Amino acid sequence: MTQLTPRCLILACGNTLRTDDGVGFWLAEWAEQRFGDQPGVRVIADHQWTPELAEDVARAESVLFIDCSLDSAPGSINLKTVEPAAGNRVLGTHHQSAAELLALARELYASLPSNAQQLTIGASSIELGESFSPSVSAALPEACRLIEETVFRLMA
Repeated sequence: MTQLTPRCLILACGNTLRTDDGVGFWLAEWAEQRFGDQPGVRVIADHQWTPELAEDVARAESVLFIDCSLDSAPGSINLKTVEPAAGNRVLGTHHQSAAELLALARELYASLPSNAQQLTIGASSIELGESFSPSVSAALPEACRLIEETVFRLMA
């Protein structure tokens, strides 16, 4: 599924050993299975979004970022457009937000995806563990439906 210029890059992050924080990895695995036959889709999952991913973001026509959210109600699903972070900022060497990765892609590669979306699921817990909370488990079917719908829209 890898290629130099994916029409849709799915970029997920999370920690599979911290309960609901692992939902990004789970959804990335689901997306790999669902879109494995789609040559225009590339899926990358990692524990955090690092500056090295800016090149992948810059090469993609569109990006769907996937993560959990501690700022949302447990199990709630949010899909929103992401714009590059504004202003002068200090480059971190570890975790970057979706907006920071877009800004970094623009700064380093003079390129941005034509569309960037972020899907988050509200986390109930990020304590040590490998199982999702009931609220996140219940949200998975709707999250998968939204990912599928969003990827097909971004590919159109």
